Amino acid sequence: MQSDEQKLNSEMGNIYTPSELNHEARLHLEAGFGRVWVEGEISNLSRPASGHLYFSLKDEKAQISCALFRSNAYGMSFKPENGMLVQARGRVSLFEARGNYQLIADSLVRSGEGLLRAKFELLKNNLASEGLFAESCKKPLPAFPLRIAVVTSPSGAALRDILNVLQRRWPLATVRVYGVPVQGVEAAPAIVDALIAANRHNWAQVIITGRGGGSLEDLWPFNEETVARAIYASEIPVVSAVGHEIDFSISDFVADLRAPTPSAAAELISPDQRALQQNLSVLRNRLQQRCESMLQQMSQKLDHLAHRLRQQHPGQRLAQHRKMLQQARHRLLLAGARIVPQRQQYLHELGSRRLLQAGKRIVPERRLKLQNLIRTLNAVSPLPTLARGYAIVTDAESGTAVSSVEGIKAKQALVTQLHDGQVHSTVESTNKKTLTTE
Repeated sequence: MQSDEQKLNSEMGNIYTPSELNHEARLHLEAGFGRVWVEGEISNLSRPASGHLYFSLKDEKAQISCALFRSNAYGMSFKPENGMLVQARGRVSLFEARGNYQLIADSLVRSGEGLLRAKFELLKNNLASEGLFAESCKKPLPAFPLRIAVVTSPSGAALRDILNVLQRRWPLATVRVYGVPVQGVEAAPAIVDALIAANRHNWAQVIITGRGGGSLEDLWPFNEETVARAIYASEIPVVSAVGHEIDFSISDFVADLRAPTPSAAAELISPDQRALQQNLSVLRNRLQQRCESMLQQMSQKLDHLAHRLRQQHPGQRLAQHRKMLQQARHRLLLAGARIVPQRQQYLHELGSRRLLQAGKRIVPERRLKLQNLIRTLNAVSPLPTLARGYAIVTDAESGTAVSSVEGIKAKQALVTQLHDGQVHSTVESTNKKTLTTE
């Protein structure tokens, strides 16, 4: 048995300072509970400039201090207020400086949304694992859509926002509205039917589906699996525009494009007509400048070709050649006037020399040839024979030589050629032995 003194000494060995005890208590609290969900009514809400939220959650019998830091408070779908029934998820801890027991929350939802959040995350993970969110499955949107289908409430502000933006930015587009409820149990089946109908009609080039802001429960039809699969199965590109910028739905992940608001969806799918007009104006000016530049270049080229054509024209070429011929003739005359006298004198001198040389060579040859011809002519000439007393008798009319008496007729005129002259006579009578003339 330990004495009282021993017990006192044992207890005194485990003495804590306040900070040590609070530290140990914090470790035990955080390790013992882990993450928990706590539902209660907000009270003592404080919003300091740091952006953190400090409040208490209470029920009829107790309350617990809570802290929601700025990084986790950003993006909430609602604004916390005193008296609001909410569900907070976080870890149980202790503020060591004061020893206050508290809940460090990492998310805050309205009461009833906790289960929906869990269902949201489960469906999101399942569809992502199937590949419904893959970027490779996203269909491109048309650059200039002229036929747009809108699947939303026909009386909601979302449709008015979409139509106003399209009228301002892209009035050329025609809009066909597929009116559906966008909250409640009937909303999801109606949205699915509208998407199927739009694809069956095959009229639209792009589909916008969505609604304005609201609580998670209000937006829940766009988190239904049937709606997600209908969007994925659409052959026409789908733009999801659900709630405000901080709201995310399953349809946002599966759609071909997520728009933060319905108005933003209209802006994302439509070109700005003013920007297009400005671009067209710039392009028109560039085209005009380019055309003017090309026309100037072509005009210069045409002038150049026309000049070349004129130069190559036969009349022009003939005129040029005529001018060249005249110049050549003039040069030739000038050259001739200078060269001809020289050439004539040269030719005269050359001719004289050549003629003298030729005469010296040819005259003896020609004299010898002439002598030979004279001898030959004398050899065959009748003149030597006539000189020896012979005569040649010819008919006076025809000049034909008479070689026989038989060919002579009475009264025929004859010419007798002697060596020193001629005797003209007329035949009186003939016989073979005697020829009588007068």
